[in-house]
Amino acid sequence: MRTKLLVASLLLAGGIALPTASQARVAVYVDVAPPVAVVETPPPPPQPGYVWAPGYYSWVNGAHVWVGGHYMAGRPGYRWVPDHWEQRGPHYYYRRGYWAR
Repeated sequence: MRTKLLVASLLLAGGIALPTASQARVAVYVDVAPPVAVVETPPPPPQPGYVWAPGYYSWVNGAHVWVGGHYMAGRPGYRWVPDHWEQRGPHYYYRRGYWAR
């Protein structure tokens, strides 16, 4: 009964974080769409071989909070897929950024 109340409370608060079985990460699903992304003008890279990771909205204490972009060392043969939100039915799912071939 306590578990049902906890889950119901989290859903009413507009979001829930559930651990997935195959990963140590926490999945974030919310019922609130993220705002329109902030337009950032990246400064020049600190040195060759760095790539810009654009900013994104994170979910903090029941609200979307902007996290500014930053440079990071590139990986030859890979491209950076930025952090983003995906709509899944009536919910929004947060996907962390990752390197893709």
